[in-house]
Amino acid sequence: MRKARFTEHQIIAVIKSVESGRIVKDVCREAGISEATYYNWLLQRIVQW
Repeated sequence: MRKARFTEHQIIAVIKSVESGRIVKDVCREAGISEATYYNWLLQRIVQW
């Protein structure tokens, strides 16, 4: 199994950054991820919570 590029803490930090009011596109650019990846992470968190 391949090692994840981002840790759970990093993923949560990205999601919380957007929740605090920042623009998704800007946060994704800084994190080096696509918007699609962000929304996939968000959906995974919603299902887990």
